[in-house]
Amino acid sequence: MGAAAVKQGTNPILDRRAFGVLAHISSLDGGCAIGDAGPSALAFIDWCADAGAGWWQMLPVGPVGPGESPYSSTSSFAGEPLFISLEGLRDDGLISARALREARRTAARLGGKALTARGAHARCNFDAARAAKEPAFLEAFEMFRLGRGFEGGAYRTFVRRERAWLDGWSRYQQDAHGYHAFLQFQFDRQWERLRAHAARRGVRLLGDVPIFVSLDSADVTSDPGLFRLDSRGRPRVVTGVPPDCFSADGQLWGHPHYRWEAHRRQGFDWWCRRLGSALRRFDGVRIDHFVGFHHAYEIPARARTARRGVWRPQPGREVLAAARRKLGALPLIAEDLGAVTPEVVSLRRAFQLPGMKVLHNAFGGDDSGELPHHHPLDSVVYTGTHDNETTVQWLRSRRPEERARLRTIGGPDALRDPAQALIRMAFASPAQLAVVPMQDVLGLGASARMNVPGVALGNWTWRIGSDWSAVRRSCADRLRALAQATGRR
Repeated sequence: MGAAAVKQGTNPILDRRAFGVLAHISSLDGGCAIGDAGPSALAFIDWCADAGAGWWQMLPVGPVGPGESPYSSTSSFAGEPLFISLEGLRDDGLISARALREARRTAARLGGKALTARGAHARCNFDAARAAKEPAFLEAFEMFRLGRGFEGGAYRTFVRRERAWLDGWSRYQQDAHGYHAFLQFQFDRQWERLRAHAARRGVRLLGDVPIFVSLDSADVTSDPGLFRLDSRGRPRVVTGVPPDCFSADGQLWGHPHYRWEAHRRQGFDWWCRRLGSALRRFDGVRIDHFVGFHHAYEIPARARTARRGVWRPQPGREVLAAARRKLGALPLIAEDLGAVTPEVVSLRRAFQLPGMKVLHNAFGGDDSGELPHHHPLDSVVYTGTHDNETTVQWLRSRRPEERARLRTIGGPDALRDPAQALIRMAFASPAQLAVVPMQDVLGLGASARMNVPGVALGNWTWRIGSDWSAVRRSCADRLRALAQATGRR
């Protein structure tokens, strides 16, 4: 378990000193303008194992919403069909080799190229991926239907297990013929294979659950009584966060708030099912905007920015208690960034959830709690997150005193190679788990940023570059050596 082990009975995520890498599945290489659960994901798991990484962290894998955002999904339970591998459908006899070749040609024609600091590579292109994959999906659906797949035991078992949300998803998609249920079945089958391969290689999967859901979602249309809506189905108040270092106007997410009294009457069943569904796919889950379990920012429904709002208390303690009764130990990480109060810390600790430390926030002063020597064991340290700049980009905007502090702590090469300096700090931290975005593993700059909070368009498109094959071995060797030196095995 490493030199610094946590006591028995604590969060399963912290059972040993380890490290992980952060890369969304869409960011992987692939032949159809987007990464998916096929060969590229299996190969990435192999790379993680070779590097000594015990965890692969992703962003939410539900159907993407406006701006292709995984945090504005149209379902808390369904999977994004674009993450279905066409190679997997071919291997299952559901599409022809010709259909696969045609999909790859379409993706190559529509996918485009982008130039980064490390050379040309394909960007994730959701429109190109849809155009490439949809004809193959329809062919697979027809083959499945003609082969009487809907009558098969595996499909029937899937439908029984997922009926609580699958019926609502089909209605939301206006699916009278079973096509979208078929896609969810294929997503589920491929995900089971992905997770099994990860387990064989000793790599655990870490997912992400947004605390709120979109107004235009199957969740809201299936059970509107669980949300604070008016008689016309419009939100009475919407979600977001006030102005901060990411945005002068705050972030106006626009999701409806929960009608907690309705959840309470149902014993928080929806939340228990939501977390249970995530934990069937992942070995652990990060709760995005965990502070929203204690207090949430309510913004007038017609507001154009998040400047005007009010914090209101939330029953997160009841939600987590119900989930623990239903699911047992909760392998969750609390994204406790932002408006953290002592009460938020108390809530996190009451359920033995590790919090997050982000090194990008560490160098403002000598007493910063984000500095690595201040990290508690029951925490997860990141160089940066999907919302942050890459570390190379981050360094360029640091004040002189921050750069000096980074050099003092990180050593004489810290300003020349800040990504590697922060990776070394994260690995040496007392925190039981360290997670590094793949952009920092590769030392990439501004063009590799995944997301700019508060900006609606142009996000979520970064993919591992075409130069990956040339450096994957050296990156793995470097991470493995550092993990061994810092007890992360």
